[in-house]
Amino acid sequence: MSIVDTLWVFLAGILVFFMNLGFAAVEAGFARSKNTVNILSKNFIVFAVSSLGFLLLGWGLMFGGDHPFMGTQHLFILGGADLSFYDSTLTSSVPFWGKVFFQLVFCGTAATIVSGAVAERIKYVTFIIFSFILTLVIYPIVGHWVWGGGWLAKLGFMDFAGDTVVHSVGGWAALAGAMILGPRIGKYGKDGKVNALPGHSMSLAVIGLFVLWLGWFGFNPGSTMSFQNPADVMHILFTTNSGAIAAVLTSTITSWIFLGKPDLGMTINGCLAGLVAVTGGCAYITIEASLIIGAIAGILVVFLVGFFDRLKIDDPVGATSVHLGCGVLGTLCVGLFAKEGVTSLSTVNGLFYGGGIKLLGIQLLGIVCVGAFVFLSSGLIWLVLKKTCGMRVSAEEEIAGLDIGEHGNAAYPEFTATAILPETGALVPAHTDEKPVPVTPAAVAGSDTGDGAKLTRITIIANQAKFTELEDALCKLGITGLTVTNVFGYGAQKGHTTYFRGAAVQTKLLPKIKIDIVVSKIPVDLLIHTVQEVLYSGHVGDGKIFVYDVEDVVKIRTGEHGYDALQDDPS
Repeated sequence: MSIVDTLWVFLAGILVFFMNLGFAAVEAGFARSKNTVNILSKNFIVFAVSSLGFLLLGWGLMFGGDHPFMGTQHLFILGGADLSFYDSTLTSSVPFWGKVFFQLVFCGTAATIVSGAVAERIKYVTFIIFSFILTLVIYPIVGHWVWGGGWLAKLGFMDFAGDTVVHSVGGWAALAGAMILGPRIGKYGKDGKVNALPGHSMSLAVIGLFVLWLGWFGFNPGSTMSFQNPADVMHILFTTNSGAIAAVLTSTITSWIFLGKPDLGMTINGCLAGLVAVTGGCAYITIEASLIIGAIAGILVVFLVGFFDRLKIDDPVGATSVHLGCGVLGTLCVGLFAKEGVTSLSTVNGLFYGGGIKLLGIQLLGIVCVGAFVFLSSGLIWLVLKKTCGMRVSAEEEIAGLDIGEHGNAAYPEFTATAILPETGALVPAHTDEKPVPVTPAAVAGSDTGDGAKLTRITIIANQAKFTELEDALCKLGITGLTVTNVFGYGAQKGHTTYFRGAAVQTKLLPKIKIDIVVSKIPVDLLIHTVQEVLYSGHVGDGKIFVYDVEDVVKIRTGEHGYDALQDDPS
């Protein structure tokens, strides 16, 4: 045993574990606030179940002997098993449980990649079950092929820190899940248009990105599992960082050119793409090559996000673009850019250094075989779960947010304006005296703006889920303008109950959407009838319509009044 090597694996393993915080923050930041608790909870639970799966069977399937397909010997490491079988596995200079922990945090990373791609609409229990099976069986089998002496390792397949074993496995499983699960409500219009569903906190996403970047300095250099050759470790450290910085620059520039602005979300994904792309070859490539690979990854990820959207594969955080797309890229780049002698761990030349196409062919074979195995096996598991316990939450729960429906929690409870009476502890809604006073059409005497056209304001309070359908119906009526506001309100529904550390919190104010319209020559009765047809479900909470008299409308730019002020400017 070596104290230095053990300490190095210990520190590197802790850094990789810390990446769980990074994934949680990035995913939560890219999700809407109503799903924040769900995202954070999934990132807790996924590490727990993946650790359990890897301990129960995963380690044994991955490293239990030299069978071409999977481990078959000493599969179970708990319950007083003879662990001397694994003394020389990976390295003989680090204690057994140190090696297990380092591999365990890698396994957890593969599982958490799936979380972001299926965010905001998957059932909590279904995600837990899938993560357990992925880390119990699928991930360890692929890991055996590459790192456990399996058939790909014998062919000469090279994946130093996990472009294929970790990132592609997570990416293929995420892709299968996102395809079977389907897109979030409202993500794609009937005409195929991609609708943005912005995340609620870019600050949180950036914090998560820097945590992940830090963790990668354990992920890649730590895969040496030894500090006996510090030059190797430092070279890997630098190729890791170089890939990231190149991708930051190229993803920013690419989004600036093709999207019109330097999109911060694309820069975040770009940095992660660069880190992923150099992971497989960080010990086999030069610093110059790492810059090239990172630069390519930064460009590729921008176009992959759009590519998956065109296929209507909804991935809220871009996990498939980053981990699958750039994991495949990084695996191929080993066959192109590997250079013998760049570290003591690099013994083969890739295509660009005179090694011919042999290594590139092996890398391509590994990509295809791993992709087919993981995509098909994951897809089968997703389908079984879909038919048994169900895969997707109800439309109502998705619209209201998984925080309430799945957890009974709110990540930002102060956003729901309630007040507590100190004498009783009872919750009452704030500003209860500020209620709109409905005016029926019959009570409106009508306003003459000079041209004989009566002006009427219609205010509609409705569920957010109905907005797109309502907007289409209003456009067909000839409505040329409307004002939309996200509001909180309560009526006969009386709110919902959330919980904080087991204590009930009654929240009366529910998220609604308020639509204001001013009409003149469109019949008010027809407008009201149209709105009722669209919004009616027969359940409490369909909404309200308020009708008001309007004295006048003035267009600021032209000074026009009344009906003329309501018209759009000529195109």
